[in-house]
Amino acid sequence: MNTFYPGQEVVCVDATQPPRTTIPLGITEGQTYVLRWVGPYTSYVDGEFIGVRLEGIERGQCPTYGHDDPPFNARRFRPLVSDPLAIFRRIAVDPKFKVDAPEGPVRDRPTREGAPRRKVKEEV
Repeated sequence: MNTFYPGQEVVCVDATQPPRTTIPLGITEGQTYVLRWVGPYTSYVDGEFIGVRLEGIERGQCPTYGHDDPPFNARRFRPLVSDPLAIFRRIAVDPKFKVDAPEGPVRDRPTREGAPRRKVKEEV
């Protein structure tokens, strides 16, 4: 199950027009969007589902069912994930490639009171 939140970048995986709908979707499969609203939504036709509204897309009012700015079903989208294999592709191209960033998150303050700070490895 995906956890969506406003401001998250997502990619559309299903842009087919469902039956019994009167408003054109206005989304394109494979295109990235930014979420502006996420939440439970109840429709006369589709029942209850997790809906998402996208920045830059205002759907208006449905003339048939009267819904104002009906959201898209969240199942149409997946979170945009950077390529997890990109680092290995770079190593395959250049075997002498070195990662120049510290491993894991480094914070300027501890995450909880009394937690030790991670030390950044020094170049030798």
